[in-house]
Amino acid sequence: MESESGAAETTVVIADDHTVVRKGLRLLIDAEPGLRVVAEAGTAHDALRMARAHRAGVLILDLNMPGGSSLEAIPQIREEAPMTAIVVLTMQNDPAFARQALQSGAAGFVLKEAADDELLEAIRLAATGGIYLNPTLGARLAAQPPAPAGPPDDLSERELSVLRLIALGHTNSEIAGQLHLSVRTVESHRAHIQQKTRCSTRAELVRYALEHDLVDL
Repeated sequence: MESESGAAETTVVIADDHTVVRKGLRLLIDAEPGLRVVAEAGTAHDALRMARAHRAGVLILDLNMPGGSSLEAIPQIREEAPMTAIVVLTMQNDPAFARQALQSGAAGFVLKEAADDELLEAIRLAATGGIYLNPTLGARLAAQPPAPAGPPDDLSERELSVLRLIALGHTNSEIAGQLHLSVRTVESHRAHIQQKTRCSTRAELVRYALEHDLVDL
């Protein structure tokens, strides 16, 4: 979309459960040439709905909102609203949150205490495919030793168990019996595994399990 001056305009959705915060951010963003707030949301679910409905260029996402962790919602938002870049705006100054947000698909991580100085820059970078990380957090991340490798692609322990049994050739019914689950639950886990690993066939799942040393055939 273009602004009145003819320049490309970046549309923005603000997601924060505090009305006062949303109003303040709207004033800040709308006063900046080339940026326009098109919607507000108070939950991660509404944030996804608004980003999708308005095909927003950027979503400003608070981490602490009702209805579950916004961190967990980032991959779903990226999948269902791929045209929308996500900039996390939070009071959480732990580098671990920044690392997880960026690994999950966020394009920016801004602390609320520095919002006036950094948020507009983060929005512009995100809208053009860039990444913005609060400089203080970036320095702390750089100073930390690499974290031990966790489960690949954020697979849960139960999903890892199901994946190992799939790779060993077990059917859904056999997996259900071994793990004391219903077949429907196993099918649900399998669908989530395929979505997270981007594997659509058993052969691909076997290869994935081997590549990540999840099973020894």
